[in-house]
Amino acid sequence: MTDHLYFPTLLRMIDERSAAFRAAVAAAPSLDADVPSCPGWTLYDLANHLSEGDRFWAYIVLNTAPGDERPSKDGRAAPREREELIAWLADSTEQLLTALREAGPDRGCWAWWEPLASPHTVAAVARRRVPESLIHTYDAQLASGTPQELPTTEAVDAIDEFLATVCTGTVPWPGEPATMDYHAGEAGSWRQTVDAAGSRFTRLTAAEAAESKPTAALYGTASEMALLMYMRIPAGSLRMEGDADLLQQLQNWG
Repeated sequence: MTDHLYFPTLLRMIDERSAAFRAAVAAAPSLDADVPSCPGWTLYDLANHLSEGDRFWAYIVLNTAPGDERPSKDGRAAPREREELIAWLADSTEQLLTALREAGPDRGCWAWWEPLASPHTVAAVARRRVPESLIHTYDAQLASGTPQELPTTEAVDAIDEFLATVCTGTVPWPGEPATMDYHAGEAGSWRQTVDAAGSRFTRLTAAEAAESKPTAALYGTASEMALLMYMRIPAGSLRMEGDADLLQQLQNWG
């Protein structure tokens, strides 16, 4: 999913979701509006966070190598006046996109995740920034009172990327070995396995999904599944079968 042909698609997704984020900021009643999905944050805080992330990763892909120490953020805060903030957000996105294009998908760089399913490359960084823009656009829309369903293509990639980057690792699972299947109706199915070796995932074929007998399984749309993974909607929003406690245990495991 991060080959040379897919890399331009990732850049387009970042650009489009960032534009949608700016539109939500422009439509909000106030930059001081609370963000219900990010307790304690205002819309300004959310905008500052997203723009800081764009600038941080723009620096990383051009100036670091795998195994480097974590770089420091520059500490610059976004402006608080709305028009200036929107321009700042646009410039932050352009800095990121320009850096990604200049570095190219294969360049190695620092990253915080284990490189088991997501390598420490520019392509993987680009893929990580897609759900950042996607989910935070949803957050901004909530703050402005206009939440929208996630676009299907981006939601599907967010599910797959979350399992690859956030949920794949070697930290031992503290309980009995378990499997969680995620069925996104229009997008296919995934299985997460947790045991003493850590956590890993696989894509399931339609036949495998039909015949599988996991510890627990979730059923919903791609948008619902992505929002659940990022804890934007409650577990009760999706249909669940099997061990009802497994999802909470996975979320608590972190």
